[in-house]
Amino acid sequence: MKIKLLFGFIFLGLLASSCYREVVVEDGFIDEPVLNVNQVLASKDLWYVDINATRGNGEVPFLQRAFTVSFVSGTLYANNNLVGIGKTGNGLGIDVGVYNGVRGVLEIDHDIDGYWDLDVFVVNNSTIELYHRGTDTSYFLRGYQRNNFDYDMVFYNNIQYFLQEYDAWEKVYTSQVGAINDFDDENFLQFLSGDNGGFFRSSIDSPGTNSNNLQWDFEGDYQVYDIANDDSLKALTLSYDFIGDDYFELYVINDGTIELYHPDSGTSYEFKGRGYIQYLKSDKSANAKKRVKVSNPTMHVVRQKK
Repeated sequence: MKIKLLFGFIFLGLLASSCYREVVVEDGFIDEPVLNVNQVLASKDLWYVDINATRGNGEVPFLQRAFTVSFVSGTLYANNNLVGIGKTGNGLGIDVGVYNGVRGVLEIDHDIDGYWDLDVFVVNNSTIELYHRGTDTSYFLRGYQRNNFDYDMVFYNNIQYFLQEYDAWEKVYTSQVGAINDFDDENFLQFLSGDNGGFFRSSIDSPGTNSNNLQWDFEGDYQVYDIANDDSLKALTLSYDFIGDDYFELYVINDGTIELYHPDSGTSYEFKGRGYIQYLKSDKSANAKKRVKVSNPTMHVVRQKK
């Protein structure tokens, strides 16, 4: 268990409150300011959960799920999905519980995960640390106002979770331009998380088949890549036994449609999401997705789609 000392930092003029703690030193008193947690949390519209900065081996489930959290007049909001981010709840996400700040401690009653006490520490004028003593785990949250928050950045930096937010992706378009290749026969894809990353399934079932009735013909690993010197592009590889790693440029058309461009054949495919999975207020959905530390490998290629 670690022990931390909180000094009198100035955080947007809100750290020092009218609440004081009296400390007896021989015959005198020293007034020591106490962190006003509620004011600090309310000073930013959105707090981005920087999951890669997490320290410790424990877990606070609702922080592990969330991309952002917001604290508004005692109500806790979270963006647990990338689908709809920036629009759901006027950008704040969904109501997931209630909170109160008491003398440097954040008390949360989460709708699914119950009661949690988290120590609050100010790292700098835009970052706070939420520390859970029971598991000796720290989460680091970066604060933003809605008018300067880059929702697209969150989307692209976590795109592997977006692929998992639908039960299946149905092919709805194949370009006339491009050479015939094995991927032409694939009509459905499904992306799932695994113990060692992610795996996908594919199906050649007829277009229009209900996602509950799909027969998955193949299962393999998939990987999302960052592209060197191109922040707006991601690459996707699908590992097939019979053709090896099939490489695509991955484009997001909207939060329900993706385009896969196949450089080897010059073919473009569009897929629409079927069966949206909203991580809301059911035990099943709550346990279905947890963010983990991830650093996408970088691919040194040049964008091929014109």
